[in-house]
Amino acid sequence: MNRPAPVEITYENMRFLITHNPTNATLSRFIEELKKYGVTTLVRVCDATYDQAPIENEGIQVLDWPFDDGAPPPNQIVDDWLNLLKTKFREEPGCCVAVHCVAGLGRKRRGAFNSKQLLYLEKYRPKMRLRPKDANGHCCVQ
Repeated sequence: MNRPAPVEITYENMRFLITHNPTNATLSRFIEELKKYGVTTLVRVCDATYDQAPIENEGIQVLDWPFDDGAPPPNQIVDDWLNLLKTKFREEPGCCVAVHCVAGLGRKRRGAFNSKQLLYLEKYRPKMRLRPKDANGHCCVQ
């Protein structure tokens, strides 16, 4: 199966990598991609479909925060995500956080968001805000 290339998203000094969902058969290539982008943490928001041990053996933290495909994330996962970003980008400037679901890269096409996701985005009110830097020049989430 031909997988799309990962997509890097940068905001100020925060870096994110949106990737495909690998299999055990494609895991070695997936790990090389993570290393190429300097990923230190991988967040899986779908059920695990591959062994995380080889990734962790490369020093990359794997977090499992699954939620239903096509649904918005539960509040606890949003809170965990923002807390992760606050910690990672303050403690590891220049690091990259990767995230994937089952078919995330395929959702970049027109019309890919469903009505549940759009309603969630319309009603979302942030509890914290991403700020590029605090008074000491560090990245943070407030």
